[in-house]
Amino acid sequence: MTVRVRFAPSPTGMFHVGGARSALQNWIYAKQQGGVFVLRIEDTDAARNKPEWTEGILSALDWIGISRGSYEGPYFQSANAGEHRAAAARLHESGRAYYCDCTREDVQARTGSQYQGYDGYHRDRGLGPGPGHALRFRTPDEGATVVVDLIRGEPTFENKLIEDFVIARGDGSPVFLLANVVDDMTMGITHVIRAEEHLPNTPKQQLLWEALGVKPPIWAHVPVVVNEKRQKLSKRRDKVALEAYRDEGYLAGAMRNYLMLLGWAPSGDREIVPWSVIEDEFRLDEVNLSSAFFDEKKLRAFNGEYIRALPVAEFIDACQPWLTGTDTIAPPPWQPEEFDADAFAAVAPLAQTRIAVLSEIVPNVDFLFLASPLIDEAAWTKTMKDGSAELLDDAVAAFEALESWDAESLKSTLEAVGAERGLKLGKTQAPVRVAVTGRTVGLPLFESLEVLGRERTLTRIRAARLRLV
Repeated sequence: MTVRVRFAPSPTGMFHVGGARSALQNWIYAKQQGGVFVLRIEDTDAARNKPEWTEGILSALDWIGISRGSYEGPYFQSANAGEHRAAAARLHESGRAYYCDCTREDVQARTGSQYQGYDGYHRDRGLGPGPGHALRFRTPDEGATVVVDLIRGEPTFENKLIEDFVIARGDGSPVFLLANVVDDMTMGITHVIRAEEHLPNTPKQQLLWEALGVKPPIWAHVPVVVNEKRQKLSKRRDKVALEAYRDEGYLAGAMRNYLMLLGWAPSGDREIVPWSVIEDEFRLDEVNLSSAFFDEKKLRAFNGEYIRALPVAEFIDACQPWLTGTDTIAPPPWQPEEFDADAFAAVAPLAQTRIAVLSEIVPNVDFLFLASPLIDEAAWTKTMKDGSAELLDDAVAAFEALESWDAESLKSTLEAVGAERGLKLGKTQAPVRVAVTGRTVGLPLFESLEVLGRERTLTRIRAARLRLV
């Protein structure tokens, strides 16, 4: 048997990090088994679907390493609507489903409870199809449905506790439960790997598989991804869009590595490992049962490690979208002609050790490419205190006299300026840093001044001094 797995997102919004994790788990499992990864776009919610969301899914999968052309599909659920309706008709003809025109209010009036499920009122009344007549599946009265799950063992559901659920609406359109089952049958899916939030629907889907005369797939329900409050990640409340992390400057390798740790861990006391190790070691039956905490701070630290591990040339290339601006990334504050690739290459090794996401490169190097620095007013107020004007005067005089404009000479010179005033280097260089870069933190000051050059450095210090008059 050839293993066939599927990833079936809906094109109704940005690509969820939880979906990205499921895609990677399916991808790896298929690869390990010599199987096939199928991409199916579940696009039957016409009111919410947009073509750009579908393209977003494809580009997000590309980014995390599931590239177009390496999988089967994409298929579109809407193209299989005829099969969905045919399956509903077969279930009705075989007696496994029946029509019902009860409203929720009707059921509540009969049962006296708004919490009780459907009471089977139309099971044997022989109602035929018609406007407003929903088709319900006839759940077995006795026995239990056992779900064989690679992660959770054999969850068992008593059939008498499963209500006769709707499989087609009053207008004849099949609901998600049936469409999903029919699509998986049509595509020959052998293993369904998805989040545990779908587990309550699984016995219903398994009953549909059996009623349609096809052996159900093997299930694997991975733990749900939660935030720091142990709440399921929500698009409305949490930062969950994979595209947002990509555009902020997270590396695909770091994101893939971190997502695979949500509910699973490689061997040994390690978390940051090569992708080849994850592909080799990942096992579905080793996935934890407990909820997986998506820790953005930890992801950020991961990303910083990945950035620092890049060869400098690759780091420079990776920064280009933020240095030049792209369709999804805002242009930097300097004009294209102001950018100096050689100057950036000179400071790139320094910046690489200080940023955790690639978007942070812009505020770290903007002083190199702007005619004058972008002044952080809070930093200015905090730093430019009594004595700063005179200190800047002395710094200008000392720097003007330098024979060699290099980091070591600049440091020793400014250190001497501060010593004459009884100041340590940290206190001495703070006003100079703000005058030249506009900020109190950033790249090493003296290496920055070396790259910026004598004239631009002195011009900025003089401008800051005039502002203190």
